[in-house]
This record gives sequence, structure tokens and C-alpha cells, in this order.
Amino acid sequence: MTRYRGAILDVDGTLVRGNNGVPGASEAVRTLRNQGTNLLFFSNNPTQPPEHYVSRLAAADIAIDDANVLTSALVTAEFLEAEYEGHDALVVGEGYLSELLEERGFVVCEDPDDAELVVASIDREFDYDDLTAALWALEGDVPFVGTDPDVTIPVHERLVPGSGAIINAIAGVAGREPDHVLGKPSPDAGRAALSHLGVSAEDCLVVGDRLDTDIALGEEIGATTVLVRSGVTSPDVLAGSEIQPDHVIDSVREIDEVLAD
Repeated sequence: MTRYRGAILDVDGTLVRGNNGVPGASEAVRTLRNQGTNLLFFSNNPTQPPEHYVSRLAAADIAIDDANVLTSALVTAEFLEAEYEGHDALVVGEGYLSELLEERGFVVCEDPDDAELVVASIDREFDYDDLTAALWALEGDVPFVGTDPDVTIPVHERLVPGSGAIINAIAGVAGREPDHVLGKPSPDAGRAALSHLGVSAEDCLVVGDRLDTDIALGEEIGATTVLVRSGVTSPDVLAGSEIQPDHVIDSVREIDEVLAD
């Protein structure tokens, strides 16, 4: 049995690429489970509910339950419940995020003058009016929260703007940085992940393909980090980064090498 009682696994670039599973990913998940490791599948994508990942990973022969999934949207909702319960929120984001906050008891408002909280995230219909509404809502000391810092995200082998691009646009016109940016690699995301797993950081692996989110999250919480080369991080980027993983493997199919170390 491995000493790792828990593992936080990234999804895109680590277990799946687009609609296809990374070769060996299902075997790697089975290896971890056979070693007695509790698994949490953590995505910084704030636009989809857990059941989306259940279906998506099932197509890659990886069986999981809703309870095994954590996303930046869920981290954000949990954080807002704890810190800003009862605040009316102006949400710049896609439908799922607003629905999730409404389920948690928040009133999602359209009038920026009614906003007691601004939540910013990826929005593929983001426009000038949205930017203006956020600017007006932030004229006072209204809290400003972002779901995740990903400026770009991979789609069909190319990059497109992510939540970070929207958050940065709002921050630029408002002349202030967000009070909190949740999702990987924030401390709040780390605490939420460990709480969901029920393990301590020293007994946990963090496996992912991005240095600035996955590996940085592991460093933040003090877990053992594993970078997979199956995603976005090139050798040149790795060589020039201050963020360095504990292990580097070609893909998650080689996870048994980490477990045996």
C-alpha cells in the first residue's frame, strides 16, 4: 500500500484531452484506488456541474461519483457562503455559476446599484455592457471575487481566454484587484480539496499538467506534486519556472513510478 492516502487529480490535460482519454489514464486511476488512495477530481472550469465530469470521465472508462468532483465554482460558492452570506451578487459569468449561487441562497441581481458583491468568471458572451455593469458595481467598497485565475484555457489544441481574462478586464477598468480569486492554486481551494478528501497534505498527491495552478496548489498546501507532460507545460516552460514539481512523468499512466518512490 502507498503512503499517499489521497490524490487531487486535474482533469483536462491530465486524464482527458478534449473528448478523448489520455492513454493509460483509466489504468492509473485503478492503480491509485487499488493502493487505497482516496481520489478527488479537481477542475478550474467554473461552467459545468459535477455530473458533467462524471459523464465525461465515464467516456474515458473512469468511473466516479459527483462527490468525487470539485470545481472552482463549487469552491467559490462554499467560500461565499462562509464569508458573504446574504449578499446580493452581480455575476459576470455563465449560467451554471448564477444557478449555483442561487441554489446556495444568493440573490443574483442585474442592477449594479443593487450589488453587494461582484463575482467574475469566464463568460463566452462577455461584452461592453457587462464590463460597464461590473465597473459601476465596484464604485464603492463592494467585495470583488473571481472564480479562478486561468487567463487562458486549452480548447481543441489551441488556447482561448479563460476566467482570468475577464477578471483582469474588470480589475483594469475598476482600478482595483479582486479581493479573492478562488480555484487552484488559492489557499481556499487547497483547504476545500483536503477537506473533501479527509486527508492531511503530507499524505496527499497533487497531479496535473499546469505549473501555475496544479503544481502551485500542491506547493501551497505542502503536498507531493506530480507534473504530467501530457498537457500544456513544455520542457522550456518547466526549465524556466520557479515552480518546480517533486516528480515529472510523461503521463499519468506512469503514476506507479511515483507510488513506488
